Amino acid sequence: MRLFAAVLPPPAAVEELAAEVERLRALPDADALRWTGRDGWHFTLAFMGEVDERLLPELSDRLSRAAHRTPPFPLRLHGGGRFGRRALWTGAAGGLDEMRLLAERADAAARRTGVDMEEHRRYQAHLTVARSRTDHADLRPYVTELEHFEGVRWQVEELVLVRSNLPVRGVPGDRPRYETLAIWPLGH
Repeated sequence: MRLFAAVLPPPAAVEELAAEVERLRALPDADALRWTGRDGWHFTLAFMGEVDERLLPELSDRLSRAAHRTPPFPLRLHGGGRFGRRALWTGAAGGLDEMRLLAERADAAARRTGVDMEEHRRYQAHLTVARSRTDHADLRPYVTELEHFEGVRWQVEELVLVRSNLPVRGVPGDRPRYETLAIWPLGH
């Protein structure tokens, strides 16, 4: 099963972002992008890829400890950026040091469980809102529009383990589906 650890924005933040994305979708050439759906909006902390189901109990124990050792922290959606010409995202502001620490702890939990993780990189808090359909999309106008985006502040109080079900090849409009497998409160 494909798994990742994540922080999920609350409904009020999702609604604000939905309004912002609707504004972005009115910009020229917006149809050159595949816009992500609100049910898929999350901050990935540690992407684990394919994980053997037999590892799930130990992984859950380790993620639970990671959540327990991390106190709740404030966060809000803020600004935006891009990864080259392929992905448009909104960022975060607030307890970024705490979020980075939670990401490192989730990554370490997976590694210690025996999950074959990608090379460790410095954590960059981002929530993907669109992906390019081609290699020629210019995401800069969208990033400029996102510069002043300031979301409502909320308290991150849980770590979530999510299963990613990939879209079916050849089915137009099919998107990844996300299933919450476990939730652990922070600092408890």
